[in-house]
Formats: sequence, structure tokens, C-alpha cells
Amino acid sequence: MTVHTPLRSIDALVARGLVAPERREPLDAVARRYAVSVTPAMAELIDPADPADPIARQFIPDAAELVTLPQELADPIGDAAHSPVEGVVHRYPDRALLKLVHACPVYCRFCFRREMVGPGGDALTGGKLDAALAYLASHPEIWEVIMTGGDPLILSARRLREIAKRLADIGHIKIARWHTRVPMVQPERITADYARALLIPGKASYIAVHANHPREFSEAARVALARLADAGHVLLSQSVLLKGVNADVATLGALMRAFVENRVKPYYLHHPDLAPGTSQFRLSLEEGQALVKSLRGHLSGLCQPTYILDIPGGAGKIPVGPAFLSGCETTPGVEAFAEDRHGELHRYPPA
Repeated sequence: MTVHTPLRSIDALVARGLVAPERREPLDAVARRYAVSVTPAMAELIDPADPADPIARQFIPDAAELVTLPQELADPIGDAAHSPVEGVVHRYPDRALLKLVHACPVYCRFCFRREMVGPGGDALTGGKLDAALAYLASHPEIWEVIMTGGDPLILSARRLREIAKRLADIGHIKIARWHTRVPMVQPERITADYARALLIPGKASYIAVHANHPREFSEAARVALARLADAGHVLLSQSVLLKGVNADVATLGALMRAFVENRVKPYYLHHPDLAPGTSQFRLSLEEGQALVKSLRGHLSGLCQPTYILDIPGGAGKIPVGPAFLSGCETTPGVEAFAEDRHGELHRYPPA
């Protein structure tokens, strides 16, 4: 397996023609605060002549990242408040995160963990990994473990097999879920052997694949997804609703169809979190609800994600999708009005 080296500095982005030389100085200031990495697979998809290129917007630094609004938080979803031991986040009773690494092959400019991830971060190894696994083993209510980071799929197949073997020994864990961008941004990593290494004996295996734009589905990415599906993993999608990337009906619909065409079930569409320096990506909840509502009835039911808000501070995720029922307290014989895909209202009788 040959893994191509990412572009990890503003100078490298300038040399590749992805950043104009006159932008070097202000973007160096961004790079001093937040990690930078663009894989060759993503660099190939960027049109440098397009100032609004949606792939560039996700990965190329922008001076706007240095503007932090009062409501933005270093830990916007409150991971720290629910971390009983290093590497574990146990927010919900039946599932826990296992944060295996702090690095990624790419660094998204809207990342909700941008204050915590980057090159040089310690992987969860040795005594820290022992303590994290001991915590999981000592809590029989934990039914599902979600491997995240960073991106756990930057680990070698050998390392993955070691972790899989140890998780296989925890009997009450039945579901193993991996969260990753690797199949899209560094698809050459996903060989048939690597796909098998992600399987954990005795556990159902799910992989949540992060992509935000239909152009991310290169031929190499499609091959990587097929290898994962053929190895026996159930593939789910994760996307973030991003202004200037996918916040329009045509792009969002094409993204969801691309997932389904590649055996990835649309799962979560996240409202952008309140991470520092990310306000340029956020739209209002009302705008997001309108976009998600437009998918219903116009795209297959297979293409419908759940629109999710992670409540700031650590209270957890809630669905914030649009409503199709409106109450009726004054019309006799009507419990509610149901809105169809054309916006027409229909009376629904009481039980």
C-alpha cells in the first residue's frame, strides 16, 4: 500500500498552486493556530480558478478562521465533561467513544475538535489504552463503542488488529462503529486487507463515512467504499451542513444520492457546531430545516438523513428536522393538518 503524503503547510499549498502567494502571510497566522493538511486526493479535486470551490472551502485555510465569536467554544459539544478516563467519552448510557488518535489525514476548516486535534498529538497507547479498555470492560451497560479521534483509520492494519482483538474480549460490547474520512480523502489506504482488519470478531461492524460534497466521490473513493462494504461492514454517512459547500437543494440531494449509490445509508446531517473561527460555515437552523424539508418526497426515502443539532456544552444530540404536522385545536373532527411535498395541507382525523 502506497499512501501519498499530504500537503501540511501553507508553503506546500502555495507550491501546489492551491493558495495564491500573496495570501501566504495571513494564512501562516491561521496555520500557527489550527492544523493544516490536504491529501493529494483532495488537492486533485480542487479547481484553483474557482474562488468558491466547495472542496477548497473545506480544507484550504482562510483568514476568517482567526475571528472567534463570543458564542463559540473550544469544546463545543462538551466532550471533556463526559470523559471519565483519557480517550473515553461516555455521554449516553449504552455507548461510548474511544478516541484512539488525535491526528487526521486532512484537517477540516469547520472541525468541532479543531482545538484538540493536529500533528504531534499522542495516540492512545500503553497504559492509557489499558485504562480506556478497562473502563469499557467495567461498564456492562456499554453496548456500542465508537472509534474516533482524530481519524482512527490513519492507524496501520497491524495496530487495528491489535485493538480489535482486545475489544473482541469484552463480551457486552456488541457493536463496533468507526468514524472516518479516510475512504474519501485518502482512499489508497483502503485495501482489501485493511478493510478486513477493521472487523472485530463477534461484533457487528459499522463505518460512518464523512463526506460533504458529491465531488468527493472520486473513482478511487468509490472503490474504497466497495471494499469496505464487500468486507462485511455496514456503511453509514455523516455530513455537516455547510454554507458555501452543500447548503443548497441540488448539492445536498446529489450528495445523498451518491452515498446511496455506493451502499452508504444516509445517517446524520449535522448542523455546524460552535467551534472557534467557523462562523463563515454556519447557516440558521430555519434555513437548514427548509433544505432538509425539500428532500422529503423529492428523493428516495433511502436518501433522507436525520438533521442533528449537538446541544452546546455537552447535553447531547437532538433531531431538529422540519415538521410536517401542524396542530389544530379549533377545527372539529381534525387532530392535525399534514403537509405534503407540494406544501398542501390535508386534514387528519383524531384517533
